[in-house]
Amino acid sequence: MQSRYLSSLLLAAALLSPLVGVGCGDHHYYRAYDEQHHDYHRFNHHEDVYYQQWTAENHHDRVEFKSLSPDDQRRYWAWRHDHH
Repeated sequence: MQSRYLSSLLLAAALLSPLVGVGCGDHHYYRAYDEQHHDYHRFNHHEDVYYQQWTAENHHDRVEFKSLSPDDQRRYWAWRHDHH
């Protein structure tokens, strides 16, 4: 009986293990298109570090990148390509 319980538990753990990583990592990952440079950028934690720096240097309100006006998004990508 104990062997059957252990086998069931191991099977359940094996089946559920891929789901453990769901929800971890880059929760706000998306791709953003840079029109000026004709390329895509992954907007994830790594990119967010640069975005935070840009908002601080430019005294810009800290809002989600997707909420920026198209002009401010272009300014960010120009800064990002020129300085980093």
